[in-house]
Amino acid sequence: MGTTRHPAVAGSFYPADRQTLGAMVDAMLREAETDLPAPKALIVPHAGYIYSGPVAASGYACLLNRDTPISRVILLGPAHRVPFQGLAMSSVTDFATPLGSVPLDQTVMRELEKLPQIHYMDAAHELEHSLEVHLPFLQRTLGTFSLVPLVVGDASAADVAGILERAWSGPDTLVIVSSDLSHYHSYETATRMDRETSTFIEALDYQAIDHNHACGRTPVAGLLLFAKQHDMHVTTLDLRNSGDTAGPKDRVVGYGTYAVN
Repeated sequence: MGTTRHPAVAGSFYPADRQTLGAMVDAMLREAETDLPAPKALIVPHAGYIYSGPVAASGYACLLNRDTPISRVILLGPAHRVPFQGLAMSSVTDFATPLGSVPLDQTVMRELEKLPQIHYMDAAHELEHSLEVHLPFLQRTLGTFSLVPLVVGDASAADVAGILERAWSGPDTLVIVSSDLSHYHSYETATRMDRETSTFIEALDYQAIDHNHACGRTPVAGLLLFAKQHDMHVTTLDLRNSGDTAGPKDRVVGYGTYAVN
């Protein structure tokens, strides 16, 4: 019998009511409508929807333009609640949101568990929002898919890139890396810092990015290293902060969305 990871931040980061949530995500996707093709990977922010949702939607809207089906999502986000070494998988069989349940890809996870930097740790997933907030966007844009959720703890860029090397199987696989940018600076300082971070990301300069630039520095760095190894490129799709969306301008959090192809 399967087990489910139930939502931890429904009702706080995003609506807990199914209809309200679906309508909110659909509205943000309509607002972000684009002709850009679906990327191979996205870097997207993970704050409450009123703050970072419109910025995340700038990336997710591209998925509606895909030419081929996406059946698997590798989703990586930083650990906010539990400190640990390496990367953590979950032993449950599905992740639930108010929009329904997403099955975990047991085949890929059995392959990943052979790697020394990865292990099962349900405590890392239980209250973690950095993965959860992306699921309603994926459910609305992809429909049916399987999920490989990975919380990233104390790890290296090479650790993350090695996992992507093993898990990324082709055009049916989408990689999502979850990260906000600068935290709690003035609007002017955050704008300057986040532009600099975007320059590093577009240049695939993963070594130049630290945790002051991005809370998801480690999974971001791993994706950029992988992209560099495979002659991929990164494009900034959206760059704003909470002062642009729903918050005051004296103490903001930065958000960027990036497409990797």
